[in-house]
Amino acid sequence: MKQKMAITLLLLLCATVLSGCWSKKELTDLAFVIAVGIDKTKDGKFAVTFQVVNPGNVAGSTQRGGGSGGVPVSIYKATGDNLVEASRKASKKLSRLIYYAHTNLVVIGEEVAKEGVNGLFDALERNSQFRTTAMVVIARRNSAEEVLKILTPIDKISANQIIKTLQFSEKIWGQTIHVRVGEVINDLSSLGKAPIISGVEIVGSVPKGKRQTNVQASEPDARLNINGLAMFKEDKLVRWINGEAARGVVWILDKMEQTSVTIEWKQKKEAAAYKVVRAKTSVAAHMKKGKPSISIHIRAEGDIGEEFVSIDFTNPKQIFALEKKAETSIKKEVVKAIEEAKKAKTDIFGFGDVVYRSYPQQWKTMKSDWNDRYFPQLEVNVTVEAFIRRTGLRTKSYLFGQ
Repeated sequence: MKQKMAITLLLLLCATVLSGCWSKKELTDLAFVIAVGIDKTKDGKFAVTFQVVNPGNVAGSTQRGGGSGGVPVSIYKATGDNLVEASRKASKKLSRLIYYAHTNLVVIGEEVAKEGVNGLFDALERNSQFRTTAMVVIARRNSAEEVLKILTPIDKISANQIIKTLQFSEKIWGQTIHVRVGEVINDLSSLGKAPIISGVEIVGSVPKGKRQTNVQASEPDARLNINGLAMFKEDKLVRWINGEAARGVVWILDKMEQTSVTIEWKQKKEAAAYKVVRAKTSVAAHMKKGKPSISIHIRAEGDIGEEFVSIDFTNPKQIFALEKKAETSIKKEVVKAIEEAKKAKTDIFGFGDVVYRSYPQQWKTMKSDWNDRYFPQLEVNVTVEAFIRRTGLRTKSYLFGQ
């Protein structure tokens, strides 16, 4: 009898736990938002753009090839005093329920970024559907709406193209970084590190880029291009950093995977290409007479990819001299990045966090004035070790005879 009662109670317990799909949503009732763009109207309201996937058209274009299928995404826009209001108002234009679980890109308009982004990320973090692993970019010289409306070749969904371009550009070229929503929130809540976010811009004709013919030509009328890093002070965009200085930021943040460094040799500025294949950066804080300082050590390994002057790679002395030249080039980029950040008075490198971890008591007196007082005057010592591991299939180029 007791055994029967126990089984009955167990079954009742299972019935309460396995209560069925009480919150089920049919796929045909959901609008999958793949990207969100945030701008502002002239009267100060938020203009939110939703890039919604058209599943049938994405599958259809794959099956038929090229751009013969329908448009893979649809764009919807709504305005509101805040992001939640704009999201709710968008339901008037959609026949399905907005679903954010697959949103993997947030595009913020440059003007919005200049005004401040704190409120934006608070709304994103509170949303139970939204994932903080979504990537963030700043629409440079364009609105977020215009960026999301551009139709792209290869990757039919432009949000996916932006994400993949960011990832591969960071891995191969090293002048951009992919930043996630969670990372930006951590930086915004830290007094020792300011956010830094990659920019995306439109190259070409914006009106033509919105048409399907943009993906049906071998040379599209408009392309999306990852360009520059946006430096923030607190929650506001204060300056853009580009080129070699941007790569210097990537070096310092220890995000460098691969890149190509030009080496000067025999009074020729572009004498050889040094292909970095692995790198490691370590940052340490020091305190002397109450003043903080930072030491940066970079170790890089790579190969020779090209040479434009005669170099004897069988001579160890010349290899050693080339390594020193590579070290000088890398150090120059890092120093330039530090100078740019000091001018903007914003610690995008996290030096403040390093000081806090090493000297927590001293940090208490510095944290409130770190960006304006201590960081611009901070002594930063940079040392670089560069090693040439391989020179390719030749030790002497055919360009200079046998």
